[in-house]
Amino acid sequence: MSLKNLSIIIPLGPHEDQVSMLLEDLALLEQGSEVDIILVSCGDHSLPPVCEGQLRWITSAQGRAIQQNAGAKVARHDMLWFLHADSRVTQQGLDALEHSVKAAPDALHYFHLKFRQDGPWGMWLNEWGARFRSQILKVPFGDQGFCLSKKNFEQIGGFPEQVPYGEDHLLVWHARQAGIKLRCVGTALLTSARKYRQQGWGLLTLKYQVLWLKQALPEVCKLIRGK
Repeated sequence: MSLKNLSIIIPLGPHEDQVSMLLEDLALLEQGSEVDIILVSCGDHSLPPVCEGQLRWITSAQGRAIQQNAGAKVARHDMLWFLHADSRVTQQGLDALEHSVKAAPDALHYFHLKFRQDGPWGMWLNEWGARFRSQILKVPFGDQGFCLSKKNFEQIGGFPEQVPYGEDHLLVWHARQAGIKLRCVGTALLTSARKYRQQGWGLLTLKYQVLWLKQALPEVCKLIRGK
């Protein structure tokens, strides 16, 4: 499998202002490739003036799960890569993803998480926690750049839309319950830490830990019962 045949799905929030930098990164993909970049808007945005030949622009109801599912439905290719608009991609990351997908095309692929230098000092602890959670507990989150086949995505029902939070977290559990292997591509994907600066590092970190553990417990039971 080559990254030439990849559909990249990027949901846009109502006030998203970071996606132009990500699209500039995606210009690293080989020129003339058939890569499919789908921006899924829930409102009015100005079309960024980069990668226009590869871009498609669709709208849907608001909600990250709804928007990502809408992008997956119109994807032209068999491999889906879900990216958050404030992610940053490097050539090393693209090469690592291509190698990982070629080695295990039926897996759910994800990156290590690394925060950009736009948050508070303590983000290195969050990076360590994300590494432990994804590598040891096998629970990566959506800001780690999920990539999986459209067939497997549809098999597990896509992102659950009727939950108040954690649609990415639940997608991983549904994949594991369906026997889909998880595979780390072995390099980092950069993401913004702005919300930790804006909302407070300690409070937001604690909130996320409580929420994901609360959501994980019933899914662990389902996984155990299914074995």
